[in-house]
Amino acid sequence: MRSTASLLAALALPTLLAGQAPLKAAEHIALGDSAHAALAPARALQHYRAALAADSTNYQALWKAGRELVDIAKQIEGKDDSSKQVRDSLYTQARAYGEAAVRVNPNGADGHFTVGQALGRLSRTKGGKERVRFARIIYDEGMKAIELDSTHDGAYHLVGAWHAEVKRLSWIERKAAAILFGGGFLSKGNWEDAQSYLERAVALNPRNVFHRLELGEVYVEVGKYSKAREQLSALDTLPIGDVLDHEYKKEAKQVLEDIKGEKDET
Repeated sequence: MRSTASLLAALALPTLLAGQAPLKAAEHIALGDSAHAALAPARALQHYRAALAADSTNYQALWKAGRELVDIAKQIEGKDDSSKQVRDSLYTQARAYGEAAVRVNPNGADGHFTVGQALGRLSRTKGGKERVRFARIIYDEGMKAIELDSTHDGAYHLVGAWHAEVKRLSWIERKAAAILFGGGFLSKGNWEDAQSYLERAVALNPRNVFHRLELGEVYVEVGKYSKAREQLSALDTLPIGDVLDHEYKKEAKQVLEDIKGEKDET
């Protein structure tokens, strides 16, 4: 995890060196993609923003800028007001990029996923009453992304995690949601779908550390400890592909320690 100050400092770095010729939008996107693969989201964001300066309706640059903002925000540690404000602001900006991408291309799965992912991450930093405000949007955007691209592993993860988060809400939080939505929308949440959607995400991208971590944690919730160990143990050999993968691997080891000796529930 990095501090708020270091992340904001990285965002302030210039995109181009003095005297360097301006690049085309496609060239900036290619450079942003390389930075993303190198786990350098601040640098990638600079290039996607530069691409948007050249072409403000570039779909790829829009949703990818949102993706990088999510990666920057989720690294910000600290529960103080300053850290929360910066983190929430970045997630809000990510949502805005996703929504802009959807306006440009309503039939693109990645734009819808970016909106859902940004709100999903933002909701995890909030209390129960605030989390339910985003629940309908997260679910709808995730399902829309799956409808548009049945191979979008991130969207399956988003929906599976949504089901798990809904099941973890208290009765009071569910009641508040019923009042907000005028009905029992959150009754859709269930452990079976949490498992099936996350299992699909893992099947589509078995090298993704976060997919396996969240699936393993759901298995723990439902007493399937053998399956949980299978997923969580696999993380140790997977390559680092996300800015938080080191943290996810540590979390997996802690969960494995916590469930040591637990037997499957019948």
